[in-house]
Amino acid sequence: MDLVELKPWLHLLRFPVGQAYLWRDGDALTLIDSGPPGAADDVEGAIGTLGLQPSALRRIVLTHFHADHSGAAGELATRHSVPVLAHHADAPVIRGELPPPPPDFSDAPDWERRLFDQIHAGYGISSEDPRPIPAPPVHVDHELRGGDTLDLGGGGLGGGGLVVAVPGHTDGSIAVQLPLHRALFTGDAVAAGGEDGTAMLGVFNADRGRAISSLERLAELPVDAAYFGHGGPVTRDAAGALRQAAALFVEPSAGGR
Repeated sequence: MDLVELKPWLHLLRFPVGQAYLWRDGDALTLIDSGPPGAADDVEGAIGTLGLQPSALRRIVLTHFHADHSGAAGELATRHSVPVLAHHADAPVIRGELPPPPPDFSDAPDWERRLFDQIHAGYGISSEDPRPIPAPPVHVDHELRGGDTLDLGGGGLGGGGLVVAVPGHTDGSIAVQLPLHRALFTGDAVAAGGEDGTAMLGVFNADRGRAISSLERLAELPVDAAYFGHGGPVTRDAAGALRQAAALFVEPSAGGR
């Protein structure tokens, strides 16, 4: 795992697949996504690198149920009695009460199918039968809905974290907006792709149409920085980068011909 300082109060935890973020408010830490199963020791090591104890962890916010984002949440929550927060639509999957719904490749581009097959070649899974690998179950202490406010990012200063519902990648995918910092954590609703790291629609979606609508919703937010579940962040004019990504799905008008 790589630990990357993005701001003095924000660090990226980059795992072999996927990434998580540590946000610091004073001596209180919020973990946005947890990394894959078995990553708890790495997360604790990252906290130690910041000069803090794991007891500084106040909450784990999961953007969705996929194992590369929620896999270490159970172990961390058990070790340190940390509350786990997730959208109510994904909560039954995170708790292990329902099997994880698969992505739908019926209207996905061919390159996305090939990418899925390449990543999952060693697991006996393919885009023809795309069963997600379940994460270890974990309790969800707070079931979130779009518009909820989280106590991070300067809530006492008129800021705080706003939960943005972005269904499509999964039914209960969320983004977290920090208006005071003009920052956005997108989960897998958006990714950085290509050689130049251009913002793009996230891949392996349960409902591609809803995912595109969610991308369009995020593109309307006034943010300077966007932090993705996969790929490097956009730290300047993130709103413009998101609008550019969303514009790829806008049908040209007849009058423009």
